Amino acid sequence: MAKVKTAFFCQECGAQSAKWIGKCPSCGEWNTYVEEVIEKPTPGNSLRASQKLATSRPRLIADIEAREEQRFTSANKELDRVLGGGIVPGALILVGGEPGIGKSTLMLQVALNIPNKKVLYISGEESDLQIKMRAQRLGLTDSNCYILTETNTETIFHHINDVNPDLLVIDSVQTLTTPSIESSAGSISQIRECSSEFQKFSKENGIPVFLIGHITKEGSLAGPKLLEHMVDTVLQFEGDHNHMYRILRSQKNRFGSTSELGIFEMRNDGLREVSNPSEILLTHRDEPMSGITVSATIEGMRPIMIETQALISTAAYGTPQRSSTGFDVRRLNMLLAVLEKRCGFRLSIKDVFLNITGGLRVDDPAIDLGVICAILSSSEDVAVSDKACFAAEVGLTGEIRPVNRIEQRIAEAQKLGFEEIFISRYSLKGIDVKSLGIKIHSVAKVEEVFSILFG
Repeated sequence: MAKVKTAFFCQECGAQSAKWIGKCPSCGEWNTYVEEVIEKPTPGNSLRASQKLATSRPRLIADIEAREEQRFTSANKELDRVLGGGIVPGALILVGGEPGIGKSTLMLQVALNIPNKKVLYISGEESDLQIKMRAQRLGLTDSNCYILTETNTETIFHHINDVNPDLLVIDSVQTLTTPSIESSAGSISQIRECSSEFQKFSKENGIPVFLIGHITKEGSLAGPKLLEHMVDTVLQFEGDHNHMYRILRSQKNRFGSTSELGIFEMRNDGLREVSNPSEILLTHRDEPMSGITVSATIEGMRPIMIETQALISTAAYGTPQRSSTGFDVRRLNMLLAVLEKRCGFRLSIKDVFLNITGGLRVDDPAIDLGVICAILSSSEDVAVSDKACFAAEVGLTGEIRPVNRIEQRIAEAQKLGFEEIFISRYSLKGIDVKSLGIKIHSVAKVEEVFSILFG
């Protein structure tokens, strides 16, 4: 009889080792290695392999018939956008996110709302009653959705044959166990084997499967890296628990672009799709206030107008503070150094606080110009017009650098009623300024912007 093969796996990052070690060399965590079975001998492996080889044969690529994937809608426009236009039959989709961010709520809404499809929602974390109460809170109880609370994959596939669903939702993959692996639920081997079983099921039957996955404290998906390679699509659900907005990003998509994202608003009755996030993220003010500017940024493929708030005050405790929410504090320090060195503004003895409204985190360098204008507006206590917006990067020499997709940024600003926009002089190539219904300020140095705004 063949020997059972085992190995040691890190429960944090999935790194493998032939022997137990105290500290993981991959993620640096201590006491995370657990022994797991990686190969259990089963009789007849060679016979099954030969039978499988007999049913497959190589084909010329020219002989393979090309046909368009027939997608069907999830009844959720934001999710369809991220998936590339809808759900592809036979797709294996992994949805990850922090605890309590809304993964189960989103998937339950999809399961209850999807039209003309039989859905089997499998939960290993909640009881039937808990799911029923959540469905009542969402206001959705009359649908063709079956609920199953089970973690054993052998039993799950037995019920799948009875129900014959058109869509599967599994919450979550870390709770599943398969009898072929002798390890606890949530272990690296169990996650890998269970995911492999559902991948084979989805491909053979053409039934799409949504897997909800946990994440580690570093923010990456829990389990082996093989899990992300195995699935067709990896969706990351992001957001701040203190704010109502959630962002669904596509980190991998074999059936569409990874540049798309979906935006949702968390409410008492579930997640609401946000079709125009710019109008929600902008504050409506009765009178102009200093320290506030609006910038045109790009999130995925969507242009969004975001509001930047800055507060400059005299340092009360000797050492000035530099605090930023939603913006990289290192880039903030760089912009402050540019203002001091190139423009002569004395900000080294003042506290600087910066906030991106709405709880969003922005990495787009196109908001640099809006950030420094908000800082100077607060420092000089002079309000910037609420009809002006910005879309340019600031270099270390104080020059205004161009940014990509400037036409989309200008169109979004014009659609929302802005009357003027500040962009780089080098972004005007190929743009017909006269045909636009918004005034374009093309500038090359930050001094030019300050002279226009503050005289």
